[in-house]
Amino acid sequence: MTLPLPQSSSDLYTARRRRLPDERRSITHKFEIANHQGYITVGLYEDGAPGEIFLRMGRESGAISGIVDAFAVSISLALQYGMPLKILVAKYAHMKFDPAGATKNPNIPQASSIVDYIFRWLSLKFLTSEDRHALGVHGDPGMPDTLGNDVQNDRQGAII
Repeated sequence: MTLPLPQSSSDLYTARRRRLPDERRSITHKFEIANHQGYITVGLYEDGAPGEIFLRMGRESGAISGIVDAFAVSISLALQYGMPLKILVAKYAHMKFDPAGATKNPNIPQASSIVDYIFRWLSLKFLTSEDRHALGVHGDPGMPDTLGNDVQNDRQGAII
């Protein structure tokens, strides 16, 4: 499929970055997949929507830690430039590679990779039950979201 070329400069899309405030709320979550521990920290906009992520792996090599860090920066930029979280979840949830296996999270008992776990966890925290169902991402429907609401209750306008 070919897309038409812009006819004028007014037809071009200009990306606009929505920066997070200098002081912001965040959530840090410890996870473990097949004896590989890590932490995800999500920086939040004022409306509770995720705007950045930081990933820290314990006891991993410098190369793995560097790749995980670069991946987190890319996801953060995607969020700040307006990429909807549900599109990211659709692309990265259920991705398969090692390490994979059992987790200590009862809402995500098995993960097919670290990336799978991260995006399934993000979906449980920030997406509505309808969005998760449409994406094939399921978890405990009673799990509270970042605002302390039951995730089966929709939050209008709180997601990018």
